[in-house]
Amino acid sequence: MRKAVLVTGASSGVGLALCKRLLEEDHELHLCLACRNRSKAEAVRAALLASRPLAEVSIVQVDVSDLQSVFRASRELKQRFQRLDYVYLNAGIMPNPQLNIKALFSGLFSRKVIHMFSTAEGLLTQEDKITADGLQEVFETNVFGHFILIQELAPLLCHSDSPSQLIWTSSRNARKSNFCLEDIQHSRGQEPYSSSKYAVDLLSVAVNRNFNSRGLYSSVVCPGTMVTNMTCGILPPFVWTLLMPIIWLVWLFHQKPESLNPLTKYLSATTGFGSNYVMTQKYPEEEILGNSIMDLDEDTAEKFYQSLLELEKHVRATIQKRNHQS
Repeated sequence: MRKAVLVTGASSGVGLALCKRLLEEDHELHLCLACRNRSKAEAVRAALLASRPLAEVSIVQVDVSDLQSVFRASRELKQRFQRLDYVYLNAGIMPNPQLNIKALFSGLFSRKVIHMFSTAEGLLTQEDKITADGLQEVFETNVFGHFILIQELAPLLCHSDSPSQLIWTSSRNARKSNFCLEDIQHSRGQEPYSSSKYAVDLLSVAVNRNFNSRGLYSSVVCPGTMVTNMTCGILPPFVWTLLMPIIWLVWLFHQKPESLNPLTKYLSATTGFGSNYVMTQKYPEEEILGNSIMDLDEDTAEKFYQSLLELEKHVRATIQKRNHQS
C-alpha cells in the first residue's frame, strides 16, 4: 500500500525541494501537494510526474492563513484518504523583512558572524498585519492554520496500529525571548517570525504529549540556511550563494516516529567539503554537536496548547455565527 504524504507550501522553496527528494527516496508514494495557488501546484505536479511517472501526485488547494480554506481542504482530504502517514507542515511567511544594515556590518566583524547568519538574530525587523479571521498573519499562517489542520485531520492521523508523523519546518531563529504566553500572536512585538517558530517548537512538544497514545508523533526540523523566495527578500541571491550552501532534510522520513525524542530539533547541516549530515538540538541537555540548548519546557508547551484550544473554540464560534448571518 502506498504511503500517503501531505506537504503544505509544496509549490516553491523548501516544500518543492522536499517533494522532489521524497520521490527520490520512494517513487511509489502518494504525494499530496497542499498549496494556495492551484496553477502553480499543477505545474509542479506535472514536473514531478515527468521525472517520477510511477508516483501518484495529487493537489489540495489550501491557504493556511484563511481558516475557511483550511476547513474546506480538510473536508476534501477526509473524502480522499483513509489515512495520512506523514504531514509536512512547511507553509510559512516572513513579513516584509527589513535588513538592519548597522547590525549586519557590526556582526560581520564579530565572533558571532556565523550565528548571526544562521539565526538572523538582530538582522531583521518585521511588520505584521491582521487577516480576515482577525488574527495576526504570521501567527495564523505559521502556527494556527496548521494547528486547525491537525485538529481536522485527526481521524486520518490517529491510528495506534501504525503511527503517523507530523514534521514541522522550524528555524534556528526560534527564540524564547521573542515568545510570550500572554501574547501568543506576538501582536505587541517586532519579531513575529521568530515568535511563530518558537511556538511551532512548543506545539510539537504538546502534540506528542497529547497524541502519542493515539498513534500520532511530532518532530521539528530546521532545513538550514538556504535561498528561497523568503530569504531573497532579505539579501540578494548572490550574497546567499557566497554565505551558505543549500541543504535539504528528508532524514526523518526514514525514522520510526516513536523512536524520536520529542524534545529534539533536527537540523540539516553540511561540512566544508559539501557532505550533508543531521545535527540534533535537545532540551535540557547541554550543548550537543555544536548546537545551543533547545530552550523548551513541557509545562509551557501544555499551557500554549490549551491557549490554542481556547482560541479554536472562539474562532469556530465566530465563523459559525458569520456563516449563519450570511
